[in-house]
Amino acid sequence: MHELSIAQSILDTVLKEKHERGLPRVDQVAVQVGALSGVLPDSLQFCFEAIRIDTELQTCELTIETVPITVECRECYARTTVEDFLFVCPKCGSVHVDVVAGYELDISYLEVPDPVHDPADP
Repeated sequence: MHELSIAQSILDTVLKEKHERGLPRVDQVAVQVGALSGVLPDSLQFCFEAIRIDTELQTCELTIETVPITVECRECYARTTVEDFLFVCPKCGSVHVDVVAGYELDISYLEVPDPVHDPADP
């Protein structure tokens, strides 16, 4: 279950960013998880929710965007999304394709309160 270490890394990165930028809180962190990343989104969600307790991020929500596998054909240069791990170009039938998306494991953005209109900060 390497999702626990990944969740811890996300938490540490967000805390570091929060402190470096002097943010009052972080409401949401969004991550992109590629279909080929080897990460189980449900497990990552569970682990993040478990380790955020009793931290400065205990109310921070984790949003996971799953990135599908996209390939580019070396024969006809078509870019298509792969389904069922079938690495064949649907345009020309070639098996000579390069994976151009699907390995992602990135923090996309943090959602923080607007310092002017934050109702939690009177």
